[in-house]
Amino acid sequence: MSVIDIKDLSFAYDKQLILENVNLSVEEKDFLAIIGPNGGGKSTLVKLILGIHKFKKGSISVLGKEPSKSLSHIGYVPQNTNINTDFPIKVIEVVMMGHVGGERPFFGYGKDEVLCAMGALAQVGMEDFAQTKIGSLSGGQRQRVMIARALCAHPQILILDEPTSSIDITGQKEIYELLKMLNQSITIIVVSHDISVILEYANKAAHVNKTLSYHDISNKEKTFHTHGNDGHFCEIELLQMLGAESCNSCVEEETPKWREVK
Repeated sequence: MSVIDIKDLSFAYDKQLILENVNLSVEEKDFLAIIGPNGGGKSTLVKLILGIHKFKKGSISVLGKEPSKSLSHIGYVPQNTNINTDFPIKVIEVVMMGHVGGERPFFGYGKDEVLCAMGALAQVGMEDFAQTKIGSLSGGQRQRVMIARALCAHPQILILDEPTSSIDITGQKEIYELLKMLNQSITIIVVSHDISVILEYANKAAHVNKTLSYHDISNKEKTFHTHGNDGHFCEIELLQMLGAESCNSCVEEETPKWREVK
């Protein structure tokens, strides 16, 4: 089942073309990695999916509706979470900010909202830190809290923009292992420069640089080549080829030999 359908989409800022003729279909429970150069249009594409920007050419359908009408089913973790680590706010309070809709009690949050927030913290392994000040957490722990906040909306789709950009290697792996676990029940879309998300976690990948090139990478032992007629070459194919013995050997052998990429 397709949860996002983008057809013939083009978008421009003040007549400067940012995205051109983009087509993309995201299936239920996909783990999609969006990569590409800075300024290539990755973040713009995400904002269009979220209904933040308006477009004049093409179409976007999210869960069968216009993007702006599907926001309650999307969890979003931005690259810059804008948390003032000096502000005396507790983890549980940050997570409860993720509640979408419903009537807010006059004073604070209701019991159901608190229970929901605690459940989200349990999903990301942070329930023991509920009463901890957000500023005292490590970068990886704060990112888990931000994911818990997004989960409070009970999303069918979770979108994250560079979720490990300021986290150490151990923390990065922990975040991706968490996303892998969440992917068992929801669709994950990650904008990232981290090659490990492509080689280890994602089953689909999109390279965005004004236009979009889509790859099914669910079979990690399959090498993508650039010997076709379209002339396309991107990081996904490069990474796949780096894992093979050589491009020539992949052409000569039906099953390419792989070596470990360290």
